[in-house]
Amino acid sequence: MKLAEALAERAEATRRVEQLRARVVGSARYQEGETPPENAAQLLADAAEVLDTLESLIRRINRTNATVDLGESGTLTDALARRDVLRLRHSVVTAAADAAAGSGDRGYGRQLRSELMMLAALPVAELRDQADGLARDIREIDVRIQRANWEADLLD
Repeated sequence: MKLAEALAERAEATRRVEQLRARVVGSARYQEGETPPENAAQLLADAAEVLDTLESLIRRINRTNATVDLGESGTLTDALARRDVLRLRHSVVTAAADAAAGSGDRGYGRQLRSELMMLAALPVAELRDQADGLARDIREIDVRIQRANWEADLLD
């Protein structure tokens, strides 16, 4: 099985657990004289089975990520960490640019010449350029990660 297939299975198992959790909660209590919509104990057993499978998948995925070499990017785990930090960095830079540009300041513009003018404390254009560069870096590392996902075999 390829790593990408395992990732898809992990996502499906996670969705399945969430669905089972919601069904257990909906069936855990019922009114006297009524029957519960579903057997909550069986749903819990089903959830436990899916969770065991999910744990095994996560272990194998993590083991595989730690061993797949992406060259100068390090391992796949290193690339994932890099991508996560790039996304956070992009978010911070974009938020800073938006704040400096006055995005979201609806209703706070100057009404009269005697009112104080708001000034940007940060260079908005430079921040936008930096955000664009970060977005490009994110796309590039994401492509390398996706390629590795489809090329790497999942470890046992």
